[in-house]
Amino acid sequence: MNSNFRDYKAGVLAGLPIMLGYISVSFGIGILAHQAGLSALQAAFMSGANLTSAGEAAGIDIIASGGTLLEMAITQLVINFRYLLMSISLSQRTDESFTTSKRIIASFGITDEIFALLVSRNKSVTAAYMMGVITLPFIGWTGGTAIGAIAGSILPKTVSDSLGILLYGMFVAIIVPPAKDDKHIIFAVFIAAGISSLLKYLVPHLTSGFAVIIAALCAAVVAAVLFPVSERDIEEEGGRA
Repeated sequence: MNSNFRDYKAGVLAGLPIMLGYISVSFGIGILAHQAGLSALQAAFMSGANLTSAGEAAGIDIIASGGTLLEMAITQLVINFRYLLMSISLSQRTDESFTTSKRIIASFGITDEIFALLVSRNKSVTAAYMMGVITLPFIGWTGGTAIGAIAGSILPKTVSDSLGILLYGMFVAIIVPPAKDDKHIIFAVFIAAGISSLLKYLVPHLTSGFAVIIAALCAAVVAAVLFPVSERDIEEEGGRA
């Protein structure tokens, strides 16, 4: 069996659990997209072009509130900047099979879960393996969004509204585990939530996109000033990964 095909097959199998999780979460994205006036095709295209839950949720809010393209661009840059850092880190673990074109294609598929899976591998990552890991999660994410949007147009409003909280449940699930080990994380979350609440009541005309940008940046700056991370902490975290 060709080594590239073997690596691709192994990657597909490794990405199967991620796909199953993505279907349920992206279903919630689809519900939100329908509520914002997007069709199932538009929702699926959005998910296929972005592949990011937080970014899409913020983007849907901006679309629903009639925000500007500039607002959308800045919001996505702030929310998704972590993927740049993940890509730089992951590039140190890839082998010689990655050409420039393959790196560009593979970089599109980096998500939090895929990154965690790849960096935890005890050997270098081949291009075929990474493409395999990305395949099913991509299908699950775009397909789940389309199914959610279709369901939102069929189900009663009370049911679709209830299903819309799936995405927020995922955000809570992301925050709680690391917050148990590091109380600074929950502090930053409360800072962001507090600033967002103040902006809503003190600056009611501020759009949701810019509110997210301001809250995220302020919380990050406050947390960085009060709880700076040393190089030793970074090295220890890298060792655990």
